[in-house]
Amino acid sequence: MDDVTDDASALARRFAFLAEIDGLKAVLRQNRTIGERRRENSAEHSWHLAMFALVLGDRAPGLDLNRVVAMLLVHDIVEVDAGDVPIHGAYDAAALALVEEAAAARIFGLLPEPQRDRFVALWREFEASETAEARFAKALDRLQPLLLNTLTEGGTWAENGLTEAQVMARYRPVIERGIPGLWPFVEALVRRHYQGRAATASPAAPRR
Repeated sequence: MDDVTDDASALARRFAFLAEIDGLKAVLRQNRTIGERRRENSAEHSWHLAMFALVLGDRAPGLDLNRVVAMLLVHDIVEVDAGDVPIHGAYDAAALALVEEAAAARIFGLLPEPQRDRFVALWREFEASETAEARFAKALDRLQPLLLNTLTEGGTWAENGLTEAQVMARYRPVIERGIPGLWPFVEALVRRHYQGRAATASPAAPRR
């Protein structure tokens, strides 16, 4: 009887966690979806990143892709409490870290201890960005919004008035560090976007 009670209790905690993270669907990000042009939510973002890992995993051979995918699925769960902090906005990093640590303790704490510890470890590994898997995951976390912005008339770049140089400075180091060799292709996407904007903004030549 005790075993059954313990199992039911553990299952109840897992279900409580699964219900709690549904809140991630209500956390809106700055990025817009390609088709509907509405704000993407953090749950959609996490799913998309997991797919990025599966599709681009061969660009970083030797990685534990299962760990990468798990990391990407849990990395934004703290936003249920902390909300999303846009990369282009100003914020207090130290204060945010405290809020996110408290969120991690509360939300992952809903789980039975072994799962709690595993998920917290994955979240912290992503944040520290010291392992090859975490660096790859971080690179994808920059790459996904970059792709969306190039396909939504500049998206958050246009909204925040970012120049081409600013975009390169904010995205290149993380992407190059996590996925060596991919940047030239990505850089071409950014340049094509800004060249297209410049061409659209230029006044038409007078007709003779």
